Amino acid sequence: MAHPSQLGFQDAASPVMEELLHFHDHALMIVFLISTLVLYIIVAMVTTKLTNKNILDSQEIEIIWTILPAIILILIALPSLRILYLMDEVNNPHLTVKAIGHQWYWSYEYTDYEELGFDSYMVPTQDLTPGQFRLLETDNRMVVPVESPVRVLVSAEDVLHSWAVPALGVKMDAVPGRLNQTAFLASRPGVFYGQCSEICGANHSFMPIVVEAVPLKHFEDWSSRMLEDA
Repeated sequence: MAHPSQLGFQDAASPVMEELLHFHDHALMIVFLISTLVLYIIVAMVTTKLTNKNILDSQEIEIIWTILPAIILILIALPSLRILYLMDEVNNPHLTVKAIGHQWYWSYEYTDYEELGFDSYMVPTQDLTPGQFRLLETDNRMVVPVESPVRVLVSAEDVLHSWAVPALGVKMDAVPGRLNQTAFLASRPGVFYGQCSEICGANHSFMPIVVEAVPLKHFEDWSSRMLEDA
């Protein structure tokens, strides 16, 4: 998860988020090179007293500075479109979870099971135990198996919400009366935190999302216990 004074992204916990991090570094390097070149030209133009007559009216330079930006835009657009389509793919999910946004909590329904569903509320500050994070911990976590494609159906009961977990590279709007779909694959065990990312009222900041990725055997044990309690 994020830590104080962090400048970059959170560590990737899914293949899609790894692709997003690589694309971010790719685009940032292009921006850095362009900025360096422009700064050098500005400094050179300001400090030198010499004038090169060849650049005052040059057809060749105009061709170069027209074609070069187009090539740079293509180098950015192609990987961007590739990731865009990757994020939209839902390939044979092993598990489907329906996440419904309410004011101001989330409820989860495991649609592959008959009666496996629960509400997820933020743990109040006074009830936190050592090691838990303020404004991020919930009383019931969304538990998923590691290295298994998970489909998340996102909707809302009252107003607009947004189900977002940065480490997994997932963000999907929850719209009343509409069922949106996204998917992720947790590549390692862990606990991943997110928050509602659409302003939804007075307690918008107090409806966190916690996804816990566990090995398949532990997930089966957890689901059995939840079904017995239900």
